[in-house]
Amino acid sequence: MYTSERDKLRQHYADIWQKARANQPLDALEQQIALVIEQHPEYHKMLENRQHIKNEYLPEMGETNPFLHMGMHLGIREQVATDRPAGIAQVHRVLSLKLGSVLEAEHAMMECLAEALWQSQKNQQAPDELAYQACLMQLIN
Repeated sequence: MYTSERDKLRQHYADIWQKARANQPLDALEQQIALVIEQHPEYHKMLENRQHIKNEYLPEMGETNPFLHMGMHLGIREQVATDRPAGIAQVHRVLSLKLGSVLEAEHAMMECLAEALWQSQKNQQAPDELAYQACLMQLIN
């Protein structure tokens, strides 16, 4: 079941990219996903050829999961839009200016998000929002 749902989600990314390239109408979420894909040209060929939909990406082998990476961009953008956790929108603005781009700011912020999610999973509890906020604040101090 997990693999099936994962593969459906990955296929959805490929379908959205195909629609975007064909200038077909996209709903609001599809537009957000297409923008993230557009900002990551290193993933275009994979999505266009629908390669790696079923691949396992193992961090211990030095591999980055492109779908997780793009999903984290979307998660951070949602957090920024709602300013939850409190102050993340300011961190995003300041870091974007400091690093010269929104994309680079999000890449730095991903380290904090990944740590919060990893700790949450490891400890089998909800993410520690205060620890996440503290990590984000260290990025701009």
